[in-house]
Amino acid sequence: MHTGSCLCGAVRFEVAGELAGIQLCCCGQCRKAQGSAFGANIPVASADFRLLSGEGELREYRASPGKRRVFCGRCGSPVFSQRDETPEAIRLRAGLLDSPVEARPAFWFHTDSQADWWPPAPDLPRHPREAPG
Repeated sequence: MHTGSCLCGAVRFEVAGELAGIQLCCCGQCRKAQGSAFGANIPVASADFRLLSGEGELREYRASPGKRRVFCGRCGSPVFSQRDETPEAIRLRAGLLDSPVEARPAFWFHTDSQADWWPPAPDLPRHPREAPG
């Protein structure tokens, strides 16, 4: 079992099972949503994600049709994103997990739109557009 929370601690959650590799997205929307050069996401089955507190604090924003970005309305921490056509899966923001986390970065994607001031580390596979699989 893995636990995590937002910056202010209002939103707390747990994730059952082993975590998949961390996917590093360089697209413009992830950069703006995270305020960084990339978003660090872990694909998680919705059934394995359980909110422990803060349900009333959750807000969502839709930057593109069919995808919601869920965040804490109190502190602004991004929590996860989810596509309407795949409600069985979420993309959890890796930075909210408490240590220890065994998962490690697996690959970069959307490198065709990466920030010019932060080139992705060369030691991971790169995908110019969508994530594989």
